[in-house]
Amino acid sequence: MVGIFSKLAVGGTIAVGIVFSFATSATATEKPRLVLQITVDQLRGDLIDRYRTHVGEGGFRYLMQNGVIFSNAHHRHANTETIVGHTTLSTGTDPAIHGMVANLWFDRKTGTPFYNVQDIEYPLVGAAGIDAANEIDPTQRAATTDGRSPRNIISSTISDEIAIHFGPASKIFGVSVKDRGAIAMAGHAGQAYWFSKAEGRFVTSTFYRDDYPAWIADWEAQGKVALYANQDWTLLRDRELYAFADHDDQAWETELPGFGRTFPHNWGPDDNKYFTTFLTLSPAGDEITVDFAKTLMDAEQIGTDSVTDYLSISLSSTDYVGHVFGPSSLEAEDNFARLDRSISDLLAHVDNTVGLDKTLIVLSADHGAPEHPDYLATVGIEAGLFDFQRVDTEPGFVRLQLDFGASRDLIQNFSNPYLYLNQELIGQRGLDPTAVELAIAEELQKLPGIAYAVGSSALRSGSVPRTKITEAVLANFHPDRSGDIYVVFEPHWFVADFDGLTVASAHGSPWAYDTHVPLIFSGPGITPGTIVRRVETVDVAPTLAAYLGTKPPSGTTGVPLPEVMPQ
Repeated sequence: MVGIFSKLAVGGTIAVGIVFSFATSATATEKPRLVLQITVDQLRGDLIDRYRTHVGEGGFRYLMQNGVIFSNAHHRHANTETIVGHTTLSTGTDPAIHGMVANLWFDRKTGTPFYNVQDIEYPLVGAAGIDAANEIDPTQRAATTDGRSPRNIISSTISDEIAIHFGPASKIFGVSVKDRGAIAMAGHAGQAYWFSKAEGRFVTSTFYRDDYPAWIADWEAQGKVALYANQDWTLLRDRELYAFADHDDQAWETELPGFGRTFPHNWGPDDNKYFTTFLTLSPAGDEITVDFAKTLMDAEQIGTDSVTDYLSISLSSTDYVGHVFGPSSLEAEDNFARLDRSISDLLAHVDNTVGLDKTLIVLSADHGAPEHPDYLATVGIEAGLFDFQRVDTEPGFVRLQLDFGASRDLIQNFSNPYLYLNQELIGQRGLDPTAVELAIAEELQKLPGIAYAVGSSALRSGSVPRTKITEAVLANFHPDRSGDIYVVFEPHWFVADFDGLTVASAHGSPWAYDTHVPLIFSGPGITPGTIVRRVETVDVAPTLAAYLGTKPPSGTTGVPLPEVMPQ
């Protein structure tokens, strides 16, 4: 095996450090045994460098020393949310083409919000006692009944293309705490597993398989999740080594009853209904995900033959920690240190089982994150939080009430960043839909905190001025799923509501702090270096396709990055 490994005791736990002794090389005819795609949810493009004093020997350091770093990589779509970014990375195209325009959009047919990967035709395996033949079977393990599948992803993914090119012997898997993080990357041809907070275990849906493999039951029997019960999330390193050592109780951090906003954070007993939620709001979520992925690799014999396999691991803790505490917090800083250790652990396992000299790795992120306005105020930047609930009380909207009727009735739904109008009511009142759309957009744009409000009629007709922001909004526009008005908040403004909580950070804008993400490729024949020109995340999938010799995903609009091609 090509790596030399040493076990390092860190903070009373065992971390795996890596010292690599090989020089990568590849010929044009060699194919990697494994494509490993690591996506770190909410890892803003500057954070690796900002917290690099916490980087150990194996994780980010290995990738930076052995990979080509694109330091100016950006998403080019406007709505920088989880499903949007993941699917862009996997398909090589914009949400206007792959269709995943938001984490939630409003389904006009049913009059209800629609979650991106929901699919009632494919319930979770074992849900409500349904067996493989869709018959009631009381021996099946119960699970939540929400169905999930990748069928709402319109384009093929790079994992689909790998399956098509290399055939049924190619093994394709996606793993994440989040269902959307696993499904978007595993594509239509692979298998996806995600962590159910309700069940405290990894689950999948009947789209992928009819039952659970035995190795999952074996993993569950080890009690890896329960090991965290009544334990604390403590600092990995000595407190004085942290930039935010003296800022552990910032006023804008979210106070979660039972979890607190200062160290140590206790996960509580495993029968607490919030136990698994607390795990995902901490580095424990990534640690559990990596442990599950390592078990999957061994059980499914990933990368053990000459046929190229694909494994996606989406690590979600950075996103949850960022939402609750903000990217500039002691929690975010320690989470990064532990993220680095988890990636080191993963790469060590890949080296031991597959060989890093036979593995093509790409690491990126689905989006970045803004700072809290109060944190920005410490350096003189003005910002704010936007409350959409107050919109209909503004004078301009009261005036629209007289012109068109109750503005609250005209606005049927706001699913950030889209506003959906009540088209049925507009028709009943004999109003001109385009005129209503334009009038509401104009009033929205007058409000403090809103930079642009772009109507879908203008997007369809191409009558918007071509700027970086409108190009990003157009890249996000799908006529069947996008709302009637796209709302772009001013830089550093955001809606702070997150599932009923007021949070410290919430991404989803076209501004650089949300679009800028890391992008690193490492693998056989790749010459290490740093590239500073702007590249885009739509380039990732076609680059993997060009490296592997597959055709690019069906909707690809990006281009291969020549620096990644084997030399």
